[in-house]
Amino acid sequence: MVKQLLLLLQVGFVVLLYLFIWRVIRVASRDMTVGQESMVLRPVRPAAPEPARAAGQLVVVQSPELEQGTRIEIGRDLVAGRDAGLDIPLGADGYASGRHARFGRGQDGDVVEDLHSTNGTYVNGERLAGVRRLVAGDVVTIGQTQLSYRAGA
Repeated sequence: MVKQLLLLLQVGFVVLLYLFIWRVIRVASRDMTVGQESMVLRPVRPAAPEPARAAGQLVVVQSPELEQGTRIEIGRDLVAGRDAGLDIPLGADGYASGRHARFGRGQDGDVVEDLHSTNGTYVNGERLAGVRRLVAGDVVTIGQTQLSYRAGA
């Protein structure tokens, strides 16, 4: 009985092996008959570079930490908050989070993003959800700090 079972398993293994080889050959032959399409690529002209626009500025309207009228240029990503060493330090602002908001340069202009702060970031009195493009005259509120945005020329 055991010999018959072993013989049956061996035959089954050989059949499965042949089926596997048959499938591999079938797929390979199908790929060969289809062939590859010849593709001629035409040269692509690089897009004309956009003229560099001047960076926008944040002007301090009101803040317990920063002096009124201080101008902060958005030439790169800037992070505002109470943590030490940030680009826009708000250590004396008790309503600001450690890493409260990020200002940066987007494709369409300067943007502001709330970094999941506790009290939220507001633009013109509306709570910010996600990233928002800034336009001239926007007032960004972070805790007790208000920053007015001026677009670059």
